[in-house]
Amino acid sequence: MSDADRPSGSSSLQPPPSETPQLPVPPVAREIFGERLAQAIRYTELLATAGVERGLIGPRETDRLWQRHVLNCAVIAEAVPADADVVDVGSGAGLPGIPLALARSDVRVELLEPMERRCLFLQEVIAALDLESQVSVRRGCAPDAGIGPDGRRFGVVVARAVAPLERLGAIILPMLQPDGVMLAMRGSRILAELQDARGSLGAQGWHPVDVVVCGEGRVDEPSRVLRAVRAAELARAESKKGRGDGERHDGRQVRRTARDSRRSREAGRDRPTRGQSRST
Repeated sequence: MSDADRPSGSSSLQPPPSETPQLPVPPVAREIFGERLAQAIRYTELLATAGVERGLIGPRETDRLWQRHVLNCAVIAEAVPADADVVDVGSGAGLPGIPLALARSDVRVELLEPMERRCLFLQEVIAALDLESQVSVRRGCAPDAGIGPDGRRFGVVVARAVAPLERLGAIILPMLQPDGVMLAMRGSRILAELQDARGSLGAQGWHPVDVVVCGEGRVDEPSRVLRAVRAAELARAESKKGRGDGERHDGRQVRRTARDSRRSREAGRDRPTRGQSRST
């Protein structure tokens, strides 16, 4: 994290012991986090205290932090390749990036977040959990972090309910390496969302696209994840144009695909809906 991106100010993440909620630890947490279980417990406590106080976690979510948030995010590790460079877009309170890092010590995670106060919280959490060598924070937005001379390309992008799928695909595409993977955590309507967005995602350059369920049979609330790969054909076309042309192409691609997505939705309102499919 550069000095320009580093949030100013300081704050303590050390609540008095009497104020720390006593949250029962699910037995499966030891299986998922292994030797890092103590760090996962500490992170959950921080979410329940400072996370709630700073408005990053709703107060009604405290009793559901383990199942609905921490474990639900950690199990997406099942879909992440070994030794991957991962960026968590719109990280907020560190979900899913921090649970993923705790569950997978082999991956490197960058938490991308536009709000300074959230970046400050994330930086303090990383220090409290002793994750500085594995996890970093960058203040910014997608796709700007993946465009321009300082842009970085990642192997995996994770996002949790950041934007509609067609818009999310457009802003994430410039941040990925050739054959890079987008893992978008969605809710119970994921198949319906994919049905609506499939055409736009394909036009943007995502192939294949499918839905995977992570943590099934292990956690109470498995994660439904849209898994999409940045098509190799698109990557090769960009490489022929050179880095500078590729960056300009990505910028135009984001604007063009967002516009095309709107037109596609408007045109499709009068068309009959085809049967749902889990993959292309």
